[in-house]
Amino acid sequence: MSKVLVIGAGGVGSVAVHKMAMNPDIFSEIHLASRTRDKCDAIAESVKSRTGVDVATYTLDAEEIPELVNLIEKIGPKLVVNLALPYQDLAIMEGCLRTGVDYLDTANYEPRDEARFEYKWQWALHDRFREKGLMALLGSGFDPGVTSVFAMWLKKHKLKTIRRLDILDCNGGD
Repeated sequence: MSKVLVIGAGGVGSVAVHKMAMNPDIFSEIHLASRTRDKCDAIAESVKSRTGVDVATYTLDAEEIPELVNLIEKIGPKLVVNLALPYQDLAIMEGCLRTGVDYLDTANYEPRDEARFEYKWQWALHDRFREKGLMALLGSGFDPGVTSVFAMWLKKHKLKTIRRLDILDCNGGD
C-alpha cells in the first residue's frame, strides 16, 4: 500500500497507527494529522519507541477542505484513514475526491449539533467516488465492521446457520 494518512489522534487513531507500524510491508510510510499536534507527536514517539518506525505528524483542521487538500497533495498517500470526529467525515471525503485518494472511516457522519447518524449524506457521494475509480469504505469500525466480516467467514466456512451472534467488546486499548 505504501503511504497512508491517518486523520485523528485520539484513542482509535493511536491504536491504528501502532498497528500500522507493526506492518511495514503494507504501510511503508505513516502520516498522522490532527488539530492537536502534541497528540500526534506523542503517538509518533510511542510508535518509534515500540517499533522503531517513524511517523510524520501534522497539524490539520480537517473541516478546512483547502488545508486538507494541500496536506493530501503534499503527502501523496494511497489511502486516507479518517479516525477524526464523525461530523468531519464529509469534508474529509470531499478532500479525497478532490485529490483522487481512497477513503476509509470507522464511524458514519453525524451533524455537529445533532446526535443522530445516518449514512445518507455519505452515500450521496457514492457516484462521485465511483466515477473517479476511488474506494470509500464507510463505518469499518470493529463493531459492526470487523465483526460482520468474522460472522460471514464463519457462516461461509464453518457453520450452516447462525441464529444469534453475541459480541462482547472487552478491548483494553492495547
